[in-house]
Amino acid sequence: MTNTTATKLGDECVPAAKAVPKRPVRGYASGKEDYLARLGKIEGQMRGLAKMVEDDRWCPDIVMQISSATRALQEVAVGLLNDHLQCCVVEAVRRSASDGEAALEEVASTIRQVVRL
Repeated sequence: MTNTTATKLGDECVPAAKAVPKRPVRGYASGKEDYLARLGKIEGQMRGLAKMVEDDRWCPDIVMQISSATRALQEVAVGLLNDHLQCCVVEAVRRSASDGEAALEEVASTIRQVVRL
């Protein structure tokens, strides 16, 4: 009989019956290069912010750049959460009702933590 239960909820998005790689396959795997590129740009924005402070730039300009970097990070977070819902949560729901409920609670908990600024 084939085992179709993933080894740990949220650990991977493919059933355990498939070959399990050394590192779990994440829901964002297909967009990983895009996420890395976007995070690289954000990293550059952070370095730019530090340089602005070092150069004693005008405060409103710095705050606007912080706002831009924050929005960029939020877009990455929303994309990752969407990928998680589309892959990992859907897979958990397909496995069983209890796995689906646990996956949804995990997402709800993550959202609660994020919006609790």
